[in-house]
Amino acid sequence: MTRVRLHGSVAVALPPDQALALFTPRGETAWVPGWEPRFPAGDGLATGTTFLTHEQTIWVIAARSPSSIRYARVTPNVHAGTVEVRCKRVAGATRAHVTYDLTALGDPDTLDRFAGDFDAMLAEWERLIAASLEACAA
Repeated sequence: MTRVRLHGSVAVALPPDQALALFTPRGETAWVPGWEPRFPAGDGLATGTTFLTHEQTIWVIAARSPSSIRYARVTPNVHAGTVEVRCKRVAGATRAHVTYDLTALGDPDTLDRFAGDFDAMLAEWERLIAASLEACAA
């Protein structure tokens, strides 16, 4: 596969504005093991903010609203595309809808594996976020 568009969702036991904060570059440090974004020119949340993560992935905040954030991302020689998180209120909590649209830049099997693991990845996100919120409440 050379391009995939993947959709899924994650339950977050917070209102949408607080849930969205968990999907920002700094917010993910609360629940993603090893997530250490590096900011070459400031660490704001404005459109155009650029940061780097493991595997030398380059991220740029492409768009942001009170209920969503979209990133452009490139992992050289692996894949490039966008990641979007849209938060919607559901029964006093939030459903974070996650969309990855990626194109292979190297071995297409890497993208196939990512697509095959996508649902498990989102399930792990949900577990990690719940555990982080539980630890904060304790």
